[in-house]
Amino acid sequence: MRTKTLKKNKINVVTLGCSKNVYDSEVLMGQLRANNKEVVHEEEGNVVVINTCGFIANAKEESVNTILDYVQKKEDGVVDKVFVTGCLSERYKPDLQKEIPNVDQYFGTTELPGLLKALGADYKHELIGERLTTTPKNYAYLKIAEGCDRPCSFCAIPLMRGGHKSTPIEHLVTEAEKLAANGIKELILIAQDLTYYGLDLYKERALAKLLRELVKVEGIEWIRLHYAFPTGFPMDVLDVMNEEPKVCFYLDIPLQHISTKLLKSMRRGTTYEKTNALLKTFREKVPQMAIRTTLIVGYPGETQEDFELLRDWVKEMRFERLGCFTYSHEENTHAYTLEDDVPEEVKMERANEIMAIQSQISWELNQEKIGKEYRIVIDRKEGNYFVGRTEFDSPDVDNEVLIDATQHYLKTGEYVTVTITDAEDFDLYAAPVSK
Repeated sequence: MRTKTLKKNKINVVTLGCSKNVYDSEVLMGQLRANNKEVVHEEEGNVVVINTCGFIANAKEESVNTILDYVQKKEDGVVDKVFVTGCLSERYKPDLQKEIPNVDQYFGTTELPGLLKALGADYKHELIGERLTTTPKNYAYLKIAEGCDRPCSFCAIPLMRGGHKSTPIEHLVTEAEKLAANGIKELILIAQDLTYYGLDLYKERALAKLLRELVKVEGIEWIRLHYAFPTGFPMDVLDVMNEEPKVCFYLDIPLQHISTKLLKSMRRGTTYEKTNALLKTFREKVPQMAIRTTLIVGYPGETQEDFELLRDWVKEMRFERLGCFTYSHEENTHAYTLEDDVPEEVKMERANEIMAIQSQISWELNQEKIGKEYRIVIDRKEGNYFVGRTEFDSPDVDNEVLIDATQHYLKTGEYVTVTITDAEDFDLYAAPVSK
């Protein structure tokens, strides 16, 4: 039996899910550090906080398995306490308390003060923008809003995150200044929906206004836009992209499908024609822009004909970046009332077919880059390569630029001009341009 000692707790924060969760973990860690708590991210610690994801089946399974793993470690005496927070905990707290009672406490997505109290810390309101970043030292996520007001039929996020709440521009500028002071050079703007930013606070879509303030922050070199909803997209953002060199020619805009019938059932507020008109405007106004999108296949009622329409559209649009997911039937969503009638193997076949097409498109687009010069940022060194990205690529999800580390010396976080020497479907090879 273990004897209790007066040892100082070391709190290990484990993050699962999306970049919004990464951000939330960083805020939690910043608060703990301000309370003089010893805190680490995904290392050894005797107190564990698991920040869970509850978005789709795979993510929920990973979250549950992680909780069970740490509960076992608690029973084995390896850790002393296990706390669970985040989306899964928000969505299924009563079930989790019943099924996994050996967790010390469960907290939802809006219960940070309560979680801090359980960890022996006080919530400090004055800590605007104070975070312990867990990303490489050159970039950080900047969450500009919480929650979502969209009625998408397949999505459980409003159940877990509540309605849309924009963060005031002045708070975000303060946060960006603090990040820049710590050496951050790239801001990746995230929210459930960037398009809606400002409507609740300023009675107008204010993303362009926010960008014009953020570009003034000294030390920031790139600002990247993630997760913009297509319906109601504020077109003045395109002007800012063209006028402000710091705003990357990059937009992540999840379109989900192109069949008007399915878009209507998904409650996306758009059609085949409107989506194509929007993309045409993007291409005309900002021809350099790399568009990243995500698609769902196997949504209830998706026929072979719907899928073929989607497949042919992907070929025609030639998106620079694309991800494809199989539909996940989520309880308490509007789509849960529909029959999940596309067999799992058909969903997988369709997703694989889309990704095979995208792989070919990506290869062809990358071949066009050979011999051209690009400004890139170096994210890390891996094996014999320095790994970097162009402004058209976001970390973890997009293309990477590989530079032979046996031939060239570069520093993490450095911006450097390179010539592309070779290209595969998702990797570019390059050499620095001689100064």
